[in-house]
Formats: sequence, C-alpha cells, structure tokens
Amino acid sequence: QVQLVESGGGLVQAGGSLRLSCAASGSIFSINPMGWYRQAPGKQRELVAVITSGGTTTYVDAVKGRFTISRDNAKNTVYLQMNSLKPENTAVYYCTAVIRTLVVAIPPRDYWGQGTQVTVSS
Repeated sequence: QVQLVESGGGLVQAGGSLRLSCAASGSIFSINPMGWYRQAPGKQRELVAVITSGGTTTYVDAVKGRFTISRDNAKNTVYLQMNSLKPENTAVYYCTAVIRTLVVAIPPRDYWGQGTQVTVSS
C-alpha cells in the first residue's frame, strides 16, 4: 500500500505565504518525479510544479518566482513553498508522485494525495 498525505493548507491574506508538505509512505522502492497540481472551483486541474529525484524543477509560468518546490528524498517528502500569494491562487492543491513499489513486477504508476485547500483572501 502506498499513500500520499498532504498538509499545510489553510487561509491566508493576499501577499502571505504557505508551505505545503506531502509525505509518501508504504512499500516504496523509488519515487520520480513528485509534484503539485491544483484545481480551482469551476476549472480543470492544472500542473503547478514538478521536481525530479535529481532536483530538476519545472513550474507553470503563473507561479515562477513566487513558488518553490523541493523534496527530501530520504523522507519521501515533497514541499511547495508559496510566497506572495494572490486570490487567484485559491484552489485545492494535490500532491502527486510516480512511484515504483517493492513489488518489482508492477510498473511505476501515479499516486495522488487527498488534496489540501488553499484560500487566499483579498
């Protein structure tokens, strides 16, 4: 069994900061990559940022310079530091990871967290 558990969401005023965390647990052999998506009300889920096991990062243009993704490979944890938050960043943020389990016959697949609400007030 593999689980992704997110934490760190909440309510913040515009211009404020939040740090999201997502820890993967279970029978994990490897994780690559890890990332964050978000889904705002009435909109499709979209990619926010991705990080490989080697530390290569990719961001959606709208968050470049304000959000930073990082990971602790030893803890199987990915973080999203969000600064200078704007009301349009309000969404449910989902952690995702491509995980190979200890059952080597099963190919790697996507796993998703349950989502954490981020609300930015104006």
